[in-house]
Amino acid sequence: MALLQISEPGMSAAPHQHKLAIGIDLGTTNSLVATVKSAMATVLQDEHGHALLPSVVRYMPDGKVVVGHDAQAQQSNDPVNTIASAKRFMGRSLKDIADRAHIPYNFVDSADATKLLQLQTRAGLKTPVEISAEILKTLKMRAEKSLGGELVGAVITVPAYFDDAQRQATKDAARLAGLNVLRLLNEPTAAAVAYGLDNAAEGTFVIYDLGGGTFDVSILKLSKGVFEVLATNGDSALGGDDFDHRIYCWVLDKIRESSSSFKPLGEEDTRLLLTKARQAKEWLTVNHEAQIVCRLSDGTLIDVTLTATKFVELTQQLVIKTLSPTRKAMRDANLALADIKGVVLVGGATRMPQVRHAVEEYFQQTPLTNLDPDKVVALGAAIQANALVGNRSDDNLLLLDVTPLSLGLETMGGLVEKIIPRNSTLPVARAQDFTTYKDGQTAMSIQVVQGERELVADCRSLAHFELRGIPPMAAGAARIRVTFQVDADGLLSVSAREQSSGIEAHVVVKPSYGLTEDEITHMLKSSFGSAEVDKKARMLAEARVSAGAIIGAVSLALARDGNLISAKEKHTIEAEIQRLQTTAKTDDATAINKAIDTLNHATEAFAAARMNASVSRALSGKNLDSINL
Repeated sequence: MALLQISEPGMSAAPHQHKLAIGIDLGTTNSLVATVKSAMATVLQDEHGHALLPSVVRYMPDGKVVVGHDAQAQQSNDPVNTIASAKRFMGRSLKDIADRAHIPYNFVDSADATKLLQLQTRAGLKTPVEISAEILKTLKMRAEKSLGGELVGAVITVPAYFDDAQRQATKDAARLAGLNVLRLLNEPTAAAVAYGLDNAAEGTFVIYDLGGGTFDVSILKLSKGVFEVLATNGDSALGGDDFDHRIYCWVLDKIRESSSSFKPLGEEDTRLLLTKARQAKEWLTVNHEAQIVCRLSDGTLIDVTLTATKFVELTQQLVIKTLSPTRKAMRDANLALADIKGVVLVGGATRMPQVRHAVEEYFQQTPLTNLDPDKVVALGAAIQANALVGNRSDDNLLLLDVTPLSLGLETMGGLVEKIIPRNSTLPVARAQDFTTYKDGQTAMSIQVVQGERELVADCRSLAHFELRGIPPMAAGAARIRVTFQVDADGLLSVSAREQSSGIEAHVVVKPSYGLTEDEITHMLKSSFGSAEVDKKARMLAEARVSAGAIIGAVSLALARDGNLISAKEKHTIEAEIQRLQTTAKTDDATAINKAIDTLNHATEAFAAARMNASVSRALSGKNLDSINL
C-alpha cells in the first residue's frame, strides 16, 4: 500500500511540491524562456511551436501592444512605432549613442543628455526599460500558460560586461513585467552551466558569446559542480546588428554608384534595408551568395548580389574586434592557449562561418557547438532558477562570477582608492577605513567611481553621497569605515560609518545611464598603457595633499601660539610657508616634498616651544605628589 504525504492544515504547499521557476534570456534579437521539467531543462514554446521570440515591440493604433513575430513583420511598414534591439539602449543616454543616422526611431532630445533616453511612439514616450518589460511580460505569460500555474521567480541573463546602470535597468524591466527576479546571471556563466552539466565537463573553458547586440568572453573553471569565473571581458556595443549595418552601408554605396540623385533614406526605407541586410546575413551562413531585392518608397528598385567573400571582407574588422577582449581575458586569467580545454560558442551571430573560423584559428582547436547557441543561455538560466527556488536536483551548483571593472572612491587630491578590484569574485564585500582632513570636520562627501586609472578625472563617477554628523575632532582622529558590497547580480551598494559615534550613511548605486564600451575599453587600455604616468600623477597629488595639510596645521599653530617665538623665527616660518604654497602649484612632486621637509625643519624650535608650553599648562598649580608617574 502506497503512503500518502500530507501537510498540516494551513500550510501553503506540500513539502514535495515543485515550485515553478523559469530562466529568461532577454536577447537583443531574440528572447527565450526555459524551465526544468522532470529534472531536464527545456525551452518553452508558444502556441505556434516557436521557441524564439523576436525582441520586437509594436505599439498599435488601437492602443494594443504586439510583441514578437507579428511585430517583426511590420518593422518596415511602421518603423517609428515598432522597436527592435531595445537591449542596446538599456541603461544608456542620448550622449551614449554616437550615430543615430541608421536607427529609424524618434529619440527625444533632452536638455540633460545624460538622462535615460526616450523614444516617441504613438503610445507616448517609451524608455528601453518599458519596451523590454513588454517582451518579459510575453515570456511570463507563455511560461504560466505552459506550466499551468503562478511563477515563484525567474533568473534573467545579462551580458557579463553590462555595467551597474544596464543591470539595474534590466531588473526594473522585470519588475514592470511582474516578475520576481531571483538573480541576474551573466550570459556566459549561464551557457557554461548548461554546457557543463549537459556534457559532465570539467576543466577550463572559454565562453565566446556573440549575440545580436553584445559580445562577451568569459573564462571559467568547471570542477565538480563549481563554476568559477576566472576573467571576463567584452564589448557591450558589438553584435550581430553591427554586421547587418555593414551590409546596409554597402547597399547604400551601391545605390550612390548607380544614382547621381541619391537622397538620405527615410525611416521606413532605413528599416526595410536593415531587415533585408539581416536576412542576407542569415542566408550567407549556409550559402555562397545572397540576393537583396526591394523597392524603396520613391520607387527605386534595389537588386544587388552580396557574395560570402564580400561579406567576410565587409565584416573582417568586426570579427577582429572580438579577439582583443578575448586576449585581455586570457591575460587576466594568466592562461596560455594550451590551458583551454574547450571553447563554447554562444549567440546566434556565432553561426557566421567567418566568426567560427576566427575562433578556431585563435584557440587552435575546433569550437564546441553541440548545444544550440540560441538556446544554451536560457537553459542555463533555468537550471540556476530551479536550484534557487529549492527544487530537488542532483546537481549541486555553485556559481562564482566576477565584477568586470574596479570600484572605489575619491580621496583628497582627486585620487582613486580602489576598494574592489576588477575580476573579484561575486558576491563580494570590502571595507576600508578613512579619516578627516581638517580639524573639526563634521561632514564627508563621498564619490563612488568605476575604472582602472589612478585619478578620478580618468574614471567614471557612479554616485555621490554625504556622511554628516561626524563629531568634531582633530584632523586624522576620526575613523570612517566605508563598505562596498556587490551582490550576486553585480549591483553595488556603499555605506559609510563613523566608528565612535555610529553615524552612518548609505547609498544604493543606481546611475541613470551606464558606461559606453569605448569608455570601458579606454579605461582598461589607459590603465595598462599609462602606469608610469599614473604613478607620477599620484605622487604629485599626494605631495600637494601633504603640503596643504602642513600649511594648514602650521598656520593655525602660528595664529594660536606665535608669541612663543621671536619675530625673526616667525618671519622665517612664514617665508617657508609662502615658498611651499608657491612650489605646490608646480608639477614637481620632488620639489614639493623638499619644500615640506624645509618647512618641517624650520618649525622644529617652534614645535618644541609649543610642547614646553603645553606641559607647563598641564602642570600649573600642581605639586609633585599629585602627579601619577
